[in-house]
Amino acid sequence: MTSLFQILMLILDIAQFIIIAHIIMSWLINFQVLNLRQQLVAQVWDGLNRVLDPLYSFVRRFLPNMGGLDLAPLVVLIGIYALRIVLINNATAFF
Repeated sequence: MTSLFQILMLILDIAQFIIIAHIIMSWLINFQVLNLRQQLVAQVWDGLNRVLDPLYSFVRRFLPNMGGLDLAPLVVLIGIYALRIVLINNATAFF
């Protein structure tokens, strides 16, 4: 059962890394450090959007319209941190 806990924590770590990479890449694209006309940048950006858009769109349904400010990545990251805390605190009870 310990290995199942470690696998769940690894999945949460990977999800956290992907969301942070998406946030940083969006900043770099908006500040024109990265250019979407470059094939590699466009492919990575498209891949990240395809992975994260279903999750973000679910969260965006519950968030108010903030104009140009998208808080969905922040809410998802807080959710991941909260899930990690719950799993770590209850790990001794289950495993």
